[in-house]
Amino acid sequence: MNRMTSLIKSAAVAAFALGCSVSAAQQPYPSKPVRVVVPYAPGGAGDLVSRIVTRKVGEIMGQAFVVDNRPGAGAIAASEAVAKAEPDGYTILLTGNNFAINRALFKSLPNDVMNDFNHISTLAFFEMVMVVADDSPFKTVQDVLDYARANPGKLNIGSINVGSTQQLAAVLFQTAAGIQAQVVPYRSSAEVISALRSKDVQVGMELMPPVMGQLSSGALRAIGVASLKRSPLLPQVPTIDQSGVPGYEASSWNGLSAPPGTPPEVVASLQKAIARAIADPEVSQKLVAAGTVPRAGTSEQIRDQLNSDYTKWKKVIEQANIPLQ
Repeated sequence: MNRMTSLIKSAAVAAFALGCSVSAAQQPYPSKPVRVVVPYAPGGAGDLVSRIVTRKVGEIMGQAFVVDNRPGAGAIAASEAVAKAEPDGYTILLTGNNFAINRALFKSLPNDVMNDFNHISTLAFFEMVMVVADDSPFKTVQDVLDYARANPGKLNIGSINVGSTQQLAAVLFQTAAGIQAQVVPYRSSAEVISALRSKDVQVGMELMPPVMGQLSSGALRAIGVASLKRSPLLPQVPTIDQSGVPGYEASSWNGLSAPPGTPPEVVASLQKAIARAIADPEVSQKLVAAGTVPRAGTSEQIRDQLNSDYTKWKKVIEQANIPLQ
């Protein structure tokens, strides 16, 4: 009798556990907050975009999307945190062309975000801009070129950390213009802005979102944009291509990716919510005002963009003889 009772109890416990696991598996995604790991400091372009978009995505999906800033060289700390997380859609990574740069710049990486992660969607594309302090003697890109050629090695160009798009854009400017300059890396966009205003550097190479407020207030001046056409956000500012460096172009973008093994249905749910969020007029307006071009995309489009970026920046790294990290 006791043995029979024990068997019945064991069967009941097993059935209960199975029922719980099935119930958990059938819970709609997301059923709890989602962590968005951002490999940049607060206030940078990627941070701004991720907060604007994921706030709306959270509203659409009915759960909070919490930004977790993890800045660091090569975004390795951020990508490692996501690679080691459960592939259940509750930890995702802000990605972008920096991961294509990583593959070209580092001898080895602990994970391959470019090829192994499940890419979800692009969020926005950014134009690059060359900026100076409001009282800088440089009024045009040509002024910068004239100074650099008359004073080899004395021009200081501020950018964020080594391996960033901004830093490589500054290196590309040197090689394309045939000048000698010092590229000074800082930990964040805020530090680059501070260095410009305190005259620690003469020129800054930065994405538009972090400097739009400074440009609007007059604290900084834009003297050249790094696209081949004038930016609708700064229509009065000529391109660097028009200003003495033919063919010069540099830009960036951000998207969201999930760890390898994330269920396809979770990726699809996120894709739909992101597309809805970016199509929202208020979100789109905020992204444009921040200096970006909002654009959702597919997993395949992210992969194609990463491959294109890898080819471009690998060539820049090789031509500039930048040592592999």
